[in-house]
Amino acid sequence: MHLTTRVALLLLAALLTGCAGRPPVPQPIVHVPAASVDSGAEDVLFRALGLVGTPYRYGGNTPAGGFDCSGLIGYVYRDAAGVSLPRSTRELISMRAPVVGRNALQSGDLLFFATSGGRQVSHAGIYVGEGRFVHAPSSGGTVRLDSLSNSYWQRTYLEAKRVFAPELAGNP
Repeated sequence: MHLTTRVALLLLAALLTGCAGRPPVPQPIVHVPAASVDSGAEDVLFRALGLVGTPYRYGGNTPAGGFDCSGLIGYVYRDAAGVSLPRSTRELISMRAPVVGRNALQSGDLLFFATSGGRQVSHAGIYVGEGRFVHAPSSGGTVRLDSLSNSYWQRTYLEAKRVFAPELAGNP
C-alpha cells in the first residue's frame, strides 16, 4: 500500500474517532542520526496518529497516564524515533532546529501556537500532512487531529520547527 494511501486511511480513521471538541482555552541541539531522517518522520507520523483519542492530562507524558501537548510530542519522538526533545513548549520552540514556513511543512514538523493571546508560546502539536496536526489540546479532552485551516489555529499560529532536518543529521 502506498504511503499516501496509508496516511489517508489513518487520517480518516482518526477523524472518525477523535476530532470532536473545542479549541483550547486559556536551547538544546537536536541530534538525529543520518539514517533516521527519512524513516523517522514517517514513524513519528504513524505513532502520533495512533495516539488520537488518548485522554488529556496536564503534565502527562504516557499513553496510560494521558498527555499534555509537550508530553505527547516528547513521547512520540522518543518512542517512534529514539529522539529526546525538551519537555516544555518554551524549551521546544527555543531549540536549535530549522524554522519552517507554513507552505513548506512536512510530516513530523513541530507546530507552535500562542493560545493564551500575545506572542508567547503556550501550545504545540505535530504536523502529520495535508494541513493537519495531532495535539493534546485541553483538560477534559483527548489527543486529536485538527486542521491548520481552522480560523482559531490560523490566528494563534506562531511558527514551525523541523526536527528531522538533513543538516542536523549526523552532527554531534
